[in-house]
Amino acid sequence: MADNDIALMAHLMRRAGFGAQYDEIVERAAKGYEATVEELLNPTDESHGMELDLAERSFLEWNHFVRCVPEYVMWRMINSRNQLEEKMVLFWHGILCTADSKTQSYITSQAELDMLRANGMGNFRELLVEISRDPAMIYFLDNCLSHKDNINENYGRELLELFSMGVGMDGQFNYTEDDVKECARAFTGWTIGNNIPGQPYGRYPSQFVYNPADHDEGVKTFLGETGNFDGEDVIDIIVKQPATARFISRHMYSYFLGGATRGSPLEEENRPPRSPSPPRHMYSYFVADEAGVPSWMETPPRDMETIQMLEDVYYSSGYDIKAMLRALFNSDAFKNARFQRIKGPIESIVGTIRLVGDWTTPKPGFEMIFDEMKHMGQEILNPPSVEGWHTGKEWIDGGTLVRRINFIADYLSDLNQPGVQELVGKLQAEGPVISPENLVDGCLRLLGCYELEPETRDMLIKHAEKSGDLPTGNKEFPGQVTQMLQMIVATKEYLYA
Repeated sequence: MADNDIALMAHLMRRAGFGAQYDEIVERAAKGYEATVEELLNPTDESHGMELDLAERSFLEWNHFVRCVPEYVMWRMINSRNQLEEKMVLFWHGILCTADSKTQSYITSQAELDMLRANGMGNFRELLVEISRDPAMIYFLDNCLSHKDNINENYGRELLELFSMGVGMDGQFNYTEDDVKECARAFTGWTIGNNIPGQPYGRYPSQFVYNPADHDEGVKTFLGETGNFDGEDVIDIIVKQPATARFISRHMYSYFLGGATRGSPLEEENRPPRSPSPPRHMYSYFVADEAGVPSWMETPPRDMETIQMLEDVYYSSGYDIKAMLRALFNSDAFKNARFQRIKGPIESIVGTIRLVGDWTTPKPGFEMIFDEMKHMGQEILNPPSVEGWHTGKEWIDGGTLVRRINFIADYLSDLNQPGVQELVGKLQAEGPVISPENLVDGCLRLLGCYELEPETRDMLIKHAEKSGDLPTGNKEFPGQVTQMLQMIVATKEYLYA
C-alpha cells in the first residue's frame, strides 16, 4: 500500500469525519478510497453508538432538564463509525441555525438534530421542507408568531438569505424585499403545538401544526412566479434557482475543502434589508479557505470549475446532497486540498479524543470535555446567531489558540491513554534505535500524515538531535515521544485539516 494512499485516506477522514487513529486509516486505505467514500455516504444503523435513552442511563447527570443533548451529540461524533453522518449534522447545524439560548428545550433540539441526521445527505428540497416544519426552527425564527393578518418576516427572510440562496450572485441580487414578504406570507399557518407539561413523565418535544385558518390564501408573486402559494410551493421555486445551486455548492466547497473567512459586508444601500453576515458552507466547508458569504455577490468562487461541477450534479441528481458529496470527495480538487482548512474547536476536540482513544465507554467527567468547546468558541446547540459560526481564521485568537494547544498537548502527553500507548508502541516496533529524523516523521505519520514546512521540521529534528539516536527500549523513550507530539501539535501547521 502506497504511503500516498494512507495520506489521502487520513485527509478524507479529517474532512468527511473527525479524524481517525492510524490503524483505522490503514484499514480504510486497504479497502480503497472510493469504497470508503461509499461507506461514509451510506451509514448503517448498527454503527451509530449509544442510543439516547441508554446514554441517559449511563451518564446519570444527563437528562432532558439539564444538558443531555449537546454531550450526546459529541459522544456520537467521537464513537460513531458513521463519521460523515455526524459531520453533516454539524455542517447543517451551522447553516440551518437554531440556538438553545432561545429555544431552551433540549428534547425539541434533539428532534431537530435527528431530523438533520436523517435528511442531511438526502434531497435538498425535502431538507428545506423539514426544517420549515421543525418546531425548534419555527420557535427560533418566530414563525409561530406569524399570522395571516400580522405577518412576521423572520423565517421568510432567513430562508432566502441564510438557508438557500444568499443575497446575490454574479453582481446581481437574488431576491427583492417583496420576495421576502411574499415568502413570509406563504408560511403563515406553519406553527407548533404546545409542549406537553414536564411532570410527571418528562418533557416531550414540540410538534409541527399546520393551521389552515391562519394561512394567507391570497395570490402571491415570488421570484417571478404567481399563484396561491404555500410554504412547499415557495420551496419548489427556491430549489430550482441557479442561485440555490451556487449557494449550496459554495458552502460545500468551503466546509469540506476549507473553512472560509468573512468577506467585507456589502454597502447597505446596495442590498436588500437583511440580518448580520451569513455563514460559509458546502464547497468552503469541505475544501479550502474561501471568501465569506457577504462578498459572494461580487466575488466569484476561486475554483469556478469545481463549483460548476457541483452545480451540475445538484440539477442532474434532482437536488441530491449525497450525489454532490460523492462528486466532491472523488474530485481532484478535494484530493489536492490537504491542510487548507483551519480546524474548528469541535473538530479539534473530537479529533483529539478519537486519536487518543478516550471516552469509548461512559465514565464521569464528560461535561468538562464538552465545556472545552464552549471556551474555544463553538458550543453545540448554541451558535452565536442565526448566521452560524464564523469559521476559518476567525477560530484563531490569542486566548482560544493557547487553550486549544494546551488541550491537545495535555491529551497527547498522557501515557495512560490507549491511543498514545499504541502510538509509542508503533515507534518502538520500528527497531531498537530510532533516529531523530525518524522520530519526527514517525510522529507526523501516526498523527494522520501531517506535513510541516521544511523550517519547522528542521527545528523539531534539531531538538530531537540533542539526545542523539534514541534507544526505543529505554524507559525515557515514551516521554521523548510525547514531548515530540506536544511540539508538533503546537505548530501552526497542526491547526489545519
